[in-house]
Amino acid sequence: MPKVAYISLGCKLNFSETSWIVQQFENAGYERVDNHEQADVVVVDTCTVTELANKKSRQAIHKILNRNPETILVAIGCYTQLKPDEVAEIEGIDYIFGSDNKMDLTDIIGNLQKQPKPVISVTKESRVFEPIYSFGDRTRSFFKVQDGCDYFCSYCTIPHARGRSRSNTLAHTVDVAREAVARGIREIVLTGVNIGDFGRANGESLYQLLLELERIEGLKRLRISSIEPNLLTDQIIEHVVDSEVIMPHFHIPLQCGTDRLLALMHRRYTTGFYAKRIELIKKLMPDACIAADVITGVPTESDADFAEACNFIKSMPLSYLHVFPYSVRANTLAARMEMVPNEIRKRRCQDLIGIGKTMTKAFIDSQIGRTRPVLFEAEPFSKEMCGFTDNYIRVKTSANQAFINTVQNVRIDRYLGDNEATGTIIA
Repeated sequence: MPKVAYISLGCKLNFSETSWIVQQFENAGYERVDNHEQADVVVVDTCTVTELANKKSRQAIHKILNRNPETILVAIGCYTQLKPDEVAEIEGIDYIFGSDNKMDLTDIIGNLQKQPKPVISVTKESRVFEPIYSFGDRTRSFFKVQDGCDYFCSYCTIPHARGRSRSNTLAHTVDVAREAVARGIREIVLTGVNIGDFGRANGESLYQLLLELERIEGLKRLRISSIEPNLLTDQIIEHVVDSEVIMPHFHIPLQCGTDRLLALMHRRYTTGFYAKRIELIKKLMPDACIAADVITGVPTESDADFAEACNFIKSMPLSYLHVFPYSVRANTLAARMEMVPNEIRKRRCQDLIGIGKTMTKAFIDSQIGRTRPVLFEAEPFSKEMCGFTDNYIRVKTSANQAFINTVQNVRIDRYLGDNEATGTIIA
């Protein structure tokens, strides 16, 4: 059997797409392998959210080709969408598909071969959206329910890489989710570029999708991945309180911690609005996990702005932070603004990372001694196995094969660092 391997860089959305593509390779008679040096075909799903992401994408491609120059290398994704010619300069690449064309790869699986120069397939139009899900990698499945974005924030290039916001019908999306659950998936994580925008073109909504998904027999858990604060409605938050399926876990981007910078970045909320979202969640679900994305060193950010942002973030009962230094993206409004020096961006980034670590430890410490349901992952770690609580704490405990892909009550015992703790299964 020919062998296929893959690398998925960046977001969970990329992971769901790459996993689905590799499923199609398996359906065509390929064997999925983890060792890229043994693979006949390697698919690299690239990311372009920052310049560092571009660099990591290039490094991943070079590394594979250096170790296995005979492999057929396929580069796909957001970086290839925006800069296909730059990617094509890497010697040894055979196929390049943009983010809007990556699914076309499945049409030529049987005809893939080494090429004297890259075959490039990149268009600038948004195709009809098809929901897809990851499978075969873990107990949880990342389910792509939406793609693209209409927001055009001044610092972001993703709308150019992913196109306009789009999703399929509620009925079809639920049918695809039902298929995933029938294959043994116990937890679905909804993914997309702007999932709060689901269904808008069809007169439907994310809230309606949540109601339908939690009715699927056999689905134990449902998580909402990153959702814009202005699209996370009271109706959704209040429904999660009483749901037995939707987990008390929210990922709500903040990006900038001052109203001046939020307006400059063309975000659609204020710090006051953001605070009210967090306060409502914690009022109704005190143990809920709340994550926030924060960009530091955005153009014109002063020392006073940064201090104000830090104070605001510290005042919020957040569980952890995803911190990024601002990265200049071509063809964005922010690229023409006054830049903060790189060394200041890096220093501020480290300061915020420190704040985030303190928040995470405080959150997990608040759960020590509590008993929470844990869904154990499909692949145990030798003498240990891992899984996530409903409120997204990664728990390690002694391995027991009988508990893999099941939900067990676990007492949280000790904080290990990062987002991890040890636990004891309660019979």
